[in-house]
Amino acid sequence: MPEPSSRSWTGSSPSNRPPRRWRTSTKDARRARSSSRSNDAAWPPATRSEAPQCSCRPRACLIRRVTFVEKVRATEETAIPGSAELAEAVATHLFKLMAYKDEYEVARLILDASIRQEFGPDAAYGVKLHPPLPRAMGLKRKISFTAKSRPVFRLLYALRRLRGTRLDVFGYHSVRRMERDLIRQYRDAIDELLPLLSPRTVATATKIAALPDIIRGYEQIKVGNVHRYREELGRLRNELFESHRLGQAAR
Repeated sequence: MPEPSSRSWTGSSPSNRPPRRWRTSTKDARRARSSSRSNDAAWPPATRSEAPQCSCRPRACLIRRVTFVEKVRATEETAIPGSAELAEAVATHLFKLMAYKDEYEVARLILDASIRQEFGPDAAYGVKLHPPLPRAMGLKRKISFTAKSRPVFRLLYALRRLRGTRLDVFGYHSVRRMERDLIRQYRDAIDELLPLLSPRTVATATKIAALPDIIRGYEQIKVGNVHRYREELGRLRNELFESHRLGQAAR
């Protein structure tokens, strides 16, 4: 019986710099498009249209996510013919982790034209934010940005092409490093449970796959929820291995 790996789920030493840009080939892109067309579990209808908002480059997000979900789907089909609940949970929650709202995504949301469409072009509005740099300098209150600040947010959104490169100054923040680590740790956790997948363990495996749903909020609120996530992940991993052990012993 496989034993739990020695990999720690209570956190890891994050990289001191953002990862390099994802490099993808034309062959990989064709494979991802083909896989996404042939496997509905890889792109649930609720999230399919949201793919461009992913925190890495859209094509890279598509390739990485669809390829991983296809591997989970194939393993689940082999272990439990006709089952797709684990693959669907992975498709939804891997996207949730990859589509975290960084500064560039916040700028996109602020520039959303729906505000003017709903209240009219002359409507006065403000957005209250607590930027990391002023907060690090001791500012404890939020700053109000009015419509006159839109050029600043246009510039910030244009800089989204720096996301994931060494020039991404926001990527060095501890919360951004934590968000990138969560993606890797989630994939590692799913990879670890796949060899143990069976009708007896699929329910617990699906709970593990859906755990990112508890990671909500921003900054310190999100950090607190990540601690909860890691504690629950450790508990469910133990439950999964125990269920697998009992299943092996009953044979």
